[in-house]
Amino acid sequence: MSPVLVAIIGLVLLLIFLFAGMHIGIAMALVGFLGIMYMRIAGGFETGKAFMMALGAFTNGPFASTNKDSLVVIPMFTLMGVTCARAGISQDLYAACYKWVSRVRGGLAIATEVACAFFGAICGSATATTASMGKICLPEMDKYKYKRTLACGSISAGGTLGILIPPSTGFMLYAINAGIGVGKMFIAGIIPGIILTVCYAATAIIICIRDPEAGPKGEKYPMKEKLKALLGVLPVLILFIMVLGGILFGWCSATEGGAVGAFGAFIFLIIRRKFTFKNVVEALKETAETTAMIFLIMIGSDILSQFFTMTGISSILGSIAGQAASPWIILIVFLLIYGLLGCFIDSLPLICLLTPIFLPVIRMMGFNEMWFGVLMVMLMELGLMTPPVGMCCYVMAGITKGTTSLQQIFKGTAPFLIGIAVAIVIVMIFPGLATWLPGLMRT
Repeated sequence: MSPVLVAIIGLVLLLIFLFAGMHIGIAMALVGFLGIMYMRIAGGFETGKAFMMALGAFTNGPFASTNKDSLVVIPMFTLMGVTCARAGISQDLYAACYKWVSRVRGGLAIATEVACAFFGAICGSATATTASMGKICLPEMDKYKYKRTLACGSISAGGTLGILIPPSTGFMLYAINAGIGVGKMFIAGIIPGIILTVCYAATAIIICIRDPEAGPKGEKYPMKEKLKALLGVLPVLILFIMVLGGILFGWCSATEGGAVGAFGAFIFLIIRRKFTFKNVVEALKETAETTAMIFLIMIGSDILSQFFTMTGISSILGSIAGQAASPWIILIVFLLIYGLLGCFIDSLPLICLLTPIFLPVIRMMGFNEMWFGVLMVMLMELGLMTPPVGMCCYVMAGITKGTTSLQQIFKGTAPFLIGIAVAIVIVMIFPGLATWLPGLMRT
């Protein structure tokens, strides 16, 4: 059996394990173990010896992949996000955004996208952004008789901004797997994140132009109240400037920026009088659980990568790419694979799974790796809104408590898929949108 066929069988087996409900990290480790064992047996080793050699994949490799100072950035930014969520900043963000666009048809939906972008700047998780903003936005949209398709669709779409607007967990994992500075990847996502927010807001406006009843106008607010509401945005702006500004201008590394952000989040927790024993323990617990989950995915990915390295699939892809008429065809194929698999596999393990396979080919073809990382994460966002996985839609269904079917929510996100497709095309045509700001960094 050819090594390429073995690699394909491994991917199919991985999908079977995932659909059976196995944890993604354990599934990747198991497929990697079985693949390495088979390759050793095919190489002439006895079954017992091959078993011990495959078992050895669980030793040095996983330890080396997780024993890195750069990984401290993961718990730091995770702690910042969960602490800000418990401080109740999301409610103030939404109120401030809505009061400025309340008289526009679909104003609540527009405010949702902008507020999600701001919240994504301190969170880094798509599901957490959807959950935090959904609990606030949905009751307000119900109050003004918004159609549930627009309400749920706009919240689910806005939630995906959590993995594109830095700090992003997806960018962290990609940067670590690609050997790129985490800070540079964060900065690379700023402009594409703004573009996608605008595309989402424009989608909501177009929906309301075609169907005025989908998003009625809200009440009018005096300028004094609008200006006062902007105070709700200050905590996010302060953290954003402290963390990403510090990284951009070389005042601190990404890890140090995460520590500053986590400390600032606890300060806001104190100021807002929510610094309780329960909130602190829950924030630390959620941070530990998320970090452990990411590390387990990284360990499984490392073992699976060892298997794929043995099959030589990256070299074979490189040879195919070298014979292709245009590198852009290979790039588009890679992105389509990300988009397709993103419908079945969660974004974080998919980044760990495919980055070691595709990135060497991307570098060989001369494409910028940061730009490719941004495009990849944007493709992951599609999977967060499409069946059968569509995690943001499932979170939204939980928020509605059964009052809106999953089918309606997926229907509501459909127009926003066009919005993200437009944003992806824009970033593809103009790579400088992702590479310009990182080029200004002093470190």
